[in-house]
Amino acid sequence: MDSNPIIEMLGRRLRLAVVGGGPGSFIGAMHRTAARLDDRYEIVAGVLSSDPHRSRSAATALGIDPDRAYGDPLELCEAESVRADGADVVAIMTPNDSHHTYALAALESGFDVICDKPLANTLAEASDILAAVESTGLVFCLTHNYTGYPMVRQARAMVQDSQLGIIRLVQVEYVQGGKAAENDPNPDGPLPWRYDPVRGGPSLVLGDIGTHAHNLVRFVTGLEVTEVAAEVGHIVPNRLVDDYAGALLRFDNGARGSFWVTQAAAGVENCLRLRVSGTQGTLEWMQEVPTQLIFKPIDAPVEIRTPNGPGTLPLAARASRIVSGHPEGFHEGFATLYSDAAEAIASRRAGRPADPVALHFPTAVDGVRGVAFVDAAVASNANGGTWTAVGTGLF
Repeated sequence: MDSNPIIEMLGRRLRLAVVGGGPGSFIGAMHRTAARLDDRYEIVAGVLSSDPHRSRSAATALGIDPDRAYGDPLELCEAESVRADGADVVAIMTPNDSHHTYALAALESGFDVICDKPLANTLAEASDILAAVESTGLVFCLTHNYTGYPMVRQARAMVQDSQLGIIRLVQVEYVQGGKAAENDPNPDGPLPWRYDPVRGGPSLVLGDIGTHAHNLVRFVTGLEVTEVAAEVGHIVPNRLVDDYAGALLRFDNGARGSFWVTQAAAGVENCLRLRVSGTQGTLEWMQEVPTQLIFKPIDAPVEIRTPNGPGTLPLAARASRIVSGHPEGFHEGFATLYSDAAEAIASRRAGRPADPVALHFPTAVDGVRGVAFVDAAVASNANGGTWTAVGTGLF
């Protein structure tokens, strides 16, 4: 990513307004870093807290002009939409229950949108956002950042190139241990929003990391999950929200799969693994070793693919920023989505076709499918793990 097509098309960087991700937020810093990594954006406005005073203080501390340090996202949308130098894009990284309100406000004010996952807490809200995207024609990027890793994109490209043949089996797991402690959350402290079933959504573990696993499977294989048989619940005693989900999957081409996610595996850090088996071979990838994609052909020795190594396909090469043998991962995956979205946004604004290789970022459609999957898994569990259709009649 040496050249800057955004400046070539528009004569300037895209102007970005950030909503959420204030002091102490891991994901806020991640979004802002990703936006700047490839020099596609400049951050010009923001709302950094639900408390107006704290929001303005945090925004000015980041170098945002005090006149553009707002106390409320709706105020930001209204003010920036009428400025000659107003923001082009709004990035949303707030609690799940506010995505619907803020995304609709941004779209209705004419802003392209980059939004953290999940798209929304309910299927109705997610569908509202998708309808607004389709009616406005604006760009909407959902930051399932693992789709931005070079070797995940290599896997997608190899599947599209028929190197695996017909996909028959899929296994995905996303295992964390950050919520394994039985005193988490602190019973004597305030309830964090993620542990609030109203604010965090119908299933903590499925909304937080299950949507990542589901999206990764769809991104790499190009298949849709049509039915799910799931068990969803909590492993930690007396917890009010889900910290575990396991499921069997059926795909639209007849393939079968298994799905396991938890945030209560003590000592595990961030283990996202994917195995995809076709009639001609198998691909294996693990987030904790992100620069290696293992390819096991049916009739040849095992191969290990690396970024910019032999056999790297254009989709993977686009996502890699440094020379072979150097690690790339979480920050860069986020930045890949921001850069892809920037090219789509700049192309729309310049009235010219976008580079097709830049159009592989998750969208509102992917967000709706993720919420539909969560709904189906929760419904399956409520019915004793029976096979349940995913998103019937929605698409």
